[in-house]
Amino acid sequence: MGTTQLESVPEPKYWHLKTVLSEALDSEFSVGEILPNERDLAARFGVARATLRQALEQLELEGRLQRRRGVGTTVAPPRVGVAVGTEQHAWPGAAGDAWQPVDCDLAAPPAAVADTLGTDRDEPVHTVRRSRTTHGQPVAAELLYVPASSVPDLPAIDAPAGPARARAVLRELQRLEPARQESAVELGSARADDAKELDRLPGAPVLVVTTRYAAGDRTAALSVATYRADTCRLTFGDSGGVEIHHGPHRRAS
Repeated sequence: MGTTQLESVPEPKYWHLKTVLSEALDSEFSVGEILPNERDLAARFGVARATLRQALEQLELEGRLQRRRGVGTTVAPPRVGVAVGTEQHAWPGAAGDAWQPVDCDLAAPPAAVADTLGTDRDEPVHTVRRSRTTHGQPVAAELLYVPASSVPDLPAIDAPAGPARARAVLRELQRLEPARQESAVELGSARADDAKELDRLPGAPVLVVTTRYAAGDRTAALSVATYRADTCRLTFGDSGGVEIHHGPHRRAS
């Protein structure tokens, strides 16, 4: 990576530096390779460390870099395509669902969730925690909120807490007649609990997919799924086969 002094440019310095760094990642670094420390990089490019950090943060946001605990900043592999949601007429937990149940408890949800579900804010709902892995690495964590009215026969099932209880809630949910589902995607920052589960640092960029599942004219369940923004390319529809590549391919390690 050669020394490049940044001259006056019409765009922010960190943005120009991001472009220069991105080109260097393509030509001089392999996937998984650790970048030099911030002091050395800032000296090579003749910028303040604050400017360098802005550029590195933007590259992380774009999935070009990963910050790893105890390792440092490494070159990220290409994003993995991850199919989002279930078929329009299938509930979470249906055959082919890639999520794994982790736990389940009964508690009052956040106020915004209660409002969406149409429940009283202090009314307990089933909160199913699920996780998802791709190629052996964690890529997403989900909280699935299910009102008691959606699974009225659940108390009759002998299921302890934990994954067994989560599977029981999902199984009972299949009894409903699905009407439709609506999803929204937004950029967010990993909270401490999400970061731990996804092996990321708190505040790392994530993609939050919120899905409302309806039965009849009511909301039967609400999913809030957090995906790693550095490794995931979310796909929608039947195949998710759209591929657009910008710039040279990165070398494999």
